[in-house]
Amino acid sequence: MAGSGAHDPYPRGPDRENDLPRGSAERAPAGAPAGPRRSSTGQAAGDLNDLTRLSHTLLGTLDAAEILRLAMAHVEAAGPYSAEAGFVEMDGDMVPAPANGRIHAAAMERRVRELTGQDGPVSVPGRSWGRAFGLRGLQRLHGYLVVTSDSEPTEAERFLLATLVRHTAAALSLAVAHRHQREYAVELHRVREERTVLQRQLISVVAEQGYQRAVHTLITDVAATGGGEEVVTRALHGLTGLPALVEDRFGRLRSWSGPGRPDPYPEPDPVRQDEMLHAVAREAGPVRIKDRLITLVRPHGEVLGVLALIDAGGKADEHTVHALEHAATSLAPELAHLRELAEVELRLHRELADDLLAGTDTASAYVRSEAIGHDLRRSHYIVVVQWSNRTADDSFAETVGRAATALGMRSLLTRRSDHVVLVTDARPRARALYEALALETGTRSGAIGVSAPCDSPKDIPRRYQEAQRALEVRRHSRDGYGTTFFDELGLYRILGPGNDYRQLEAFVHEWIGQLIDYDSRHHATMVDTLTRYFDCGGNYDETAASLAIHRSTLRYRLQRIRDISGNDLANVEDRLNLQVATRVWKIVLGGSG
Repeated sequence: MAGSGAHDPYPRGPDRENDLPRGSAERAPAGAPAGPRRSSTGQAAGDLNDLTRLSHTLLGTLDAAEILRLAMAHVEAAGPYSAEAGFVEMDGDMVPAPANGRIHAAAMERRVRELTGQDGPVSVPGRSWGRAFGLRGLQRLHGYLVVTSDSEPTEAERFLLATLVRHTAAALSLAVAHRHQREYAVELHRVREERTVLQRQLISVVAEQGYQRAVHTLITDVAATGGGEEVVTRALHGLTGLPALVEDRFGRLRSWSGPGRPDPYPEPDPVRQDEMLHAVAREAGPVRIKDRLITLVRPHGEVLGVLALIDAGGKADEHTVHALEHAATSLAPELAHLRELAEVELRLHRELADDLLAGTDTASAYVRSEAIGHDLRRSHYIVVVQWSNRTADDSFAETVGRAATALGMRSLLTRRSDHVVLVTDARPRARALYEALALETGTRSGAIGVSAPCDSPKDIPRRYQEAQRALEVRRHSRDGYGTTFFDELGLYRILGPGNDYRQLEAFVHEWIGQLIDYDSRHHATMVDTLTRYFDCGGNYDETAASLAIHRSTLRYRLQRIRDISGNDLANVEDRLNLQVATRVWKIVLGGSG
């Protein structure tokens, strides 16, 4: 219920027969002499003093409901009055105050609404006089105070009641003003906080956009100028302040920018490298592993390399991640291009190597080798590599080629169904190659055969056969894993391809043919026992252990061999021929008899 401005609680009018006389109110403004007194001047002065003290209390109270309660509780100090009800304005409506009125507030609420902001009489059963007073401020109505009396108030009593009404209205105005000021202060604080937050967000957005533009511009410039891995890592280091590096998919360093580069760079562990690649590939975006923030460079899903930042202090934020992702995107086309060039070069190398192994025109071989940057006019060796737990596929061929390159072996590389072939200049570091592949594959179950030197492309097919023979001798020797050079084979060099197999077969049957027939008829292993005996240098204990039989069993078998073959193992000539026959049977004839 809205007020109608600042109103006097006792307006004039002939129709207000129950109003308090206007004169007392006009003669008693704040600080003015008191109006007409009651019969007892001292009593009136005392009542006025009580109201003055109450006024101080009211003005010191900032809760509207409490102000109205105090006013109602002290109505009797102004005369023979009773407070029937009190109302406080809240959100445009009059709400009954929780005070000690004499009747139910609902009865008064209807009357107060009818007055629409004006003062007016009220009727209360058993009371001869009653009135509702509007508690007005300068611009609005703050509430109502309903007062009744058993008799018509005297002029002094009206003056005191008017004073109480004015002081109550003033206190409510002050409380409302204070409440509004507090609400305004709270709202102002909220608005300022929101403004501060928005300003910070705006600054952050502007800074982030500026950083993103800087990242995009720099990386785009790098890509546009055809910058390689070193240019990308240098730009990434400049953007983030962290050391940046690129590794190939096997964990070997390709580029490093920034301080702290290890020297020498750690040799990668193939198993751990694969585990790391799978762990990073499962996540979206860069992944932190120990002190590194890592992302994969993998256009079209194929991992071509690893881009990483060294962040031992854990300082990387979303801007750092953003820069790393953009750098990886920029690096992908570069690595893809390098991969395509490598594939073309590898294909040309393999085609030339295949033709050389099969036999090709010498003049064209020289021209083609020069075109791919390989000097075929130097002395060459053929190296054959076979690993028991690895298929000779492109992956294994790549592993062999990478290991050979790391050892400084300049070569042409190709592969066959069960082995990889290197056509390499200068005497190869084949034993070092074996150790490197054992480390790379995680097993030593491999063999390498190396040919004699070759001074002309036309001799390469024969040298290839020599390398294969050296590989076969190694695989069928007592120690089947390791490296064998053809020029170290001794007697086995004359047992290679190109010799008359019919004479070799006749020689084998002459010396161990009876043993071969015996094994075939009785499903025995006499030839294998004899072969193992020679491999162990005639040592009974080693031979028995290698065959997993008892020493006495071995003695029995050797005696049976003497009886069946008719040859004496103690005779030097018989012993030599028997050993050669077992070698030819096993290596040249493949143990088939």
